[in-house]
Formats: sequence, structure tokens, C-alpha cells
Amino acid sequence: MRIGVLGTGNMADALATHWARAGHEVTIGGRDTHKAERLARRIGSGAMPASLSAAAEFGQVVLAALPFEAGAGVVRELRAALEGKVLLDCSNPLGPGFRLLTDGGPSAAQQLAAAAPGAHVVKAFNLCHEDVWRMRPPVFDGRALAVPVCGDDQVALACVHELVRDVGCEPVAGGGLARAGLLEATAALFIALWVGEGADAQAIAPPLAYAAGA
Repeated sequence: MRIGVLGTGNMADALATHWARAGHEVTIGGRDTHKAERLARRIGSGAMPASLSAAAEFGQVVLAALPFEAGAGVVRELRAALEGKVLLDCSNPLGPGFRLLTDGGPSAAQQLAAAAPGAHVVKAFNLCHEDVWRMRPPVFDGRALAVPVCGDDQVALACVHELVRDVGCEPVAGGGLARAGLLEATAALFIALWVGEGADAQAIAPPLAYAAGA
């Protein structure tokens, strides 16, 4: 699979490293070509540096590893190159006090879909710190990490499910893109609990056998 990456930050590094090692062709795109070159060298496994537009042109799947504030603007500039492609959004629209910046409006993923209406937007990989995604693989208490995935196009979802497995995780069908905002709100809650309260968010939910009552 050809994967274009928009961004040169920690999430781009963590996820693209797994995919390059799994044998995918990876191109790292950045406004700063020197940062793109450094990240491509760090990833290795044939990863190549490029501009944002070249990375978008290259990828069958394009990872938007961009800050929320910049995401829609960058994607709007690249909308022609993203036509018909899978656009994978891993952003979290969080502000001071772990406030959800999209509260009452379209989710970050829906904003990308509006900016590039010809792309097939999928939301995933937003619930964990980048260091979790660097693990090889992310396994806790003998169980692989589950990754909720939201999107409307079945072919796009199948591609992202494959990429989730390449990270060593298990994909979980999270519903259509309309539910991406629930993933973003979950991240806001979890981060507030983890960072703000020092609480174990994993302890919130009972085991599946008790989900509908004892």
C-alpha cells in the first residue's frame, strides 16, 4: 500500500514507522523539507521525504497527522490530490482545560471531510499518546490494544483496519463518520482523567459480560 503522511510530528513518526516496517511504501510530507528528510531517515525502511502536496499525490491512504487548528486548511489546499483517496484523521481538537474545541459543531474528522469532499475520511488512532503507538506491539495484560475506527466507506475502512493490524492492534468498528465526534469526546475525557486527575480511565467500564447488566 502507498501511504502519504501529512506532517512530521510525533504521531507521523510513530505510525509511519510501523507501516514502513510492515512493507508499505511511505512518503513523509512536510512544509519544512528538512524536517521531512530527517523523519524519513529516522523511519528508514525506504521511507521518502516530500512536500505536502507530493505526499498527498503519492498515497492511496493519506494520514493527516496535523494539529487540529491546521488540519482543515491544509486538506483544503490538497483537496484535488486527495480525490477518491482514504484520508485518515488521528487528531484531537482539545483546548485549555482539556476542552473539546468542536463542542456543538462538526467533529475534526467531519471538518476534514468538508474540506476535501472527494476523500473518504476515516477517524482512528486518536485515543492514545504517541508513545503507545511506538510500542511493538501495544499489548497490555496479554491483550492487544483495540482501536475504534469510524468512517462511511467500506473500502476505506478495510484499508484502515489493515493498517491498525500492522501496528499490532485490533480494529473495532466504531460506526459511521458521524460518530467520530464521540471518539474525540472520549479522548477529551480520558486525557482529562489521566493527566488532570491521575485516574485510570481503563477502570471506568465493566467487563463486556456485565455491560448489559449482571
